[in-house]
Amino acid sequence: MSVGRFIRTPKGLLLIVLALLVVIAARYEGWRVLAPGLGSAILCAGVLDGAILRWRRGRWEFPDGAILSAMLVAMVLSAQQPWHYTAITAVVAIVSKYLFRSRAANVFNPAAFALVATFYVFDTGQSWWGALPGVSPRAELIVLVTGLFIADRVNKMPMVLGFLGLYYALFTITAFAGSPAAVAEVFRTPDAQATLFFAVFILTDPPTSPVKYRDQIACGAIVAIVAYAVFMWVGAAYYLLAGVLVGNVWEAWRRISRRTGATFPRGTADFLREVSPWRRPTLTPMRSSY
Repeated sequence: MSVGRFIRTPKGLLLIVLALLVVIAARYEGWRVLAPGLGSAILCAGVLDGAILRWRRGRWEFPDGAILSAMLVAMVLSAQQPWHYTAITAVVAIVSKYLFRSRAANVFNPAAFALVATFYVFDTGQSWWGALPGVSPRAELIVLVTGLFIADRVNKMPMVLGFLGLYYALFTITAFAGSPAAVAEVFRTPDAQATLFFAVFILTDPPTSPVKYRDQIACGAIVAIVAYAVFMWVGAAYYLLAGVLVGNVWEAWRRISRRTGATFPRGTADFLREVSPWRRPTLTPMRSSY
């Protein structure tokens, strides 16, 4: 694929958008702060994914999915932490893409899975600097406009709107029900910006999200409810990411059940057998994630 054609694809457009956000964030955070983690994540993830693609397909390919996953990992993690934490997290993202798969695609959003998995290993902080929480209101408008553009290009707007609508409805009801202090941070910086960034750039990952509008709305609702529950009852920093991982499992189970014609509980056995890391690998074409 030529460079011109790649730039016009959703992946190419997302790469440009994320690069733009990095440049804007760097003016506030500083290149010396952002470059070590971001650069090491892209390098390690790109080299690993490129080698795996070469081994599996017999030819060298540009690891665009790995670069996008690495950028998302770096843009969520705190830029002040050791650079190798970010690099290792990006590598975990790539490994998870090949380890947990159905016949059609990977089960989990690689960046989200890696961020949650390494949280318990490194106790990593998440500043979501890629969402530009400390820059300016005009910068936040850039995230909104570019994010909605990407969501529209990958045809995931119903899921984005469904998630945001129910997510903020749940927290608003909680605030009016008598616990405003407990949920106030959700409406403030950086959580508000993180939620928008999450909804338009992570939730919309095509291989791990539904295609039909009805399924998108259902998946968005599941993610919103789980994120709300984790925030309220666990208080973990990865509450948004936990939501999307549950949504990923639901979507994978739905696809497998639809293909096999199985229903719960028999469909659950089919799902576990299909996504098992120890199942025999298939040679079906892979669909890259962000």
